[in-house]
Amino acid sequence: MEDTYRHRGLRRQLIDRLREKGVKDETVLQAISAVPRHFFLDKAFEEWAYEDKPFPIGNEQTISQPFTVAYQTTLLQVKKREKVLEIGTGSGYQAAILAVLGARVYTLERQEALFLKTRALFKNLSFGNIRMYYRDGFKGLPEFAPFDKILVTAGASEIPKTLLEQLAIGGLMVIPVGDRKGQWMLRLQKVSEKEYIEERFDRFRFVPFLPGTERSTD
Repeated sequence: MEDTYRHRGLRRQLIDRLREKGVKDETVLQAISAVPRHFFLDKAFEEWAYEDKPFPIGNEQTISQPFTVAYQTTLLQVKKREKVLEIGTGSGYQAAILAVLGARVYTLERQEALFLKTRALFKNLSFGNIRMYYRDGFKGLPEFAPFDKILVTAGASEIPKTLLEQLAIGGLMVIPVGDRKGQWMLRLQKVSEKEYIEERFDRFRFVPFLPGTERSTD
């Protein structure tokens, strides 16, 4: 894998476009600038890796557009050394951004084929602060709870209570909630074991948050 001068130049242009769209968190922008997005895409899409667009990554999944990644990451307010649970590893791009921000990332993927592919990529890129699991995202990762932050990268029909239970008091969860036509981006802050502050932001469209796991058919 190679990150050329041209790739870095395209990333700088992408950062300018994200600023124009209203992304103001310079720490998040620096992280996006540091992560070569083309590493997380199939070779066929490399030429367009720094367009602000989603792309297919197989198994009916997509890599989110950079604006969406920046938007969710900004809402999450990640600080160094925080434990962050990500639901829906996909290509691994969002997890890589969280890792560059200094988080200790725990990420779950329900599609075995994507899990195996992305785990190999993380190993190749030497992301030592990302721990990846082949799991049902609805169940979370109770053995490592509580988490300072939880990020869901698929559209949920409702907020999973199991994930809220795994959030530390004072912690934040960012999750898109709605139906297949679109979801509202929500941020929940856990203020006590049974109390939450909920904020609603813009509408997005994510692939659906599905229960269970899927084995590879290869």
